[in-house]
Amino acid sequence: MERGSVRRITVVGEEVLSRPCREVTAFGTPELSALIDDMFLTMYVADGAGLAANQVGVDLRLFVYDCPDETGARHVGHILNPVLDLPDPGDRRLVDDIEGCLSVPGAAMAVPRTDRAVVRGFDKDGNPLVVEGQGYFARCLQHETDHLMGHTYLDRLSQRDRKDALRQMEERREDVFARRALKAAALRPDQAQT
Repeated sequence: MERGSVRRITVVGEEVLSRPCREVTAFGTPELSALIDDMFLTMYVADGAGLAANQVGVDLRLFVYDCPDETGARHVGHILNPVLDLPDPGDRRLVDDIEGCLSVPGAAMAVPRTDRAVVRGFDKDGNPLVVEGQGYFARCLQHETDHLMGHTYLDRLSQRDRKDALRQMEERREDVFARRALKAAALRPDQAQT
């Protein structure tokens, strides 16, 4: 059985998603551990690969991930106060690939991202972390770090593609919410929140 409680996922247009998040300053607290547990459970119920704190309405620089890389190796963890390092412009290889977001339910669009990324930050106890990703995992690290800066992948799209993504969301969001509610209902009663 998973630890934590399922939290409501914020949706594009909510103010908490469009502003930079605050640095985490209190490490090693029970509240921080509980938030991380809640975020993992919420991400799993929503079939996500990553989830930023502002996606559950919490204004902190923190994200969790459970994401494969290009070799299929699974990467699971959390990082606080992440700083993204991308390859130098001459060494960057941009890859256009389909990307979705739990806060843009039902939409998916091609987004250019570098094929490698490094994130430096801390674990929940304040220990330094360096997380390196390639392929899809690099995309996940960039996507989640964007959230903490107050951006969604929609901000990287042309105006036309952004309109298309918002149209997709409008058409599909109720189905997505219904699937999430069914998965949450299958949990213990104390885990499901609305």
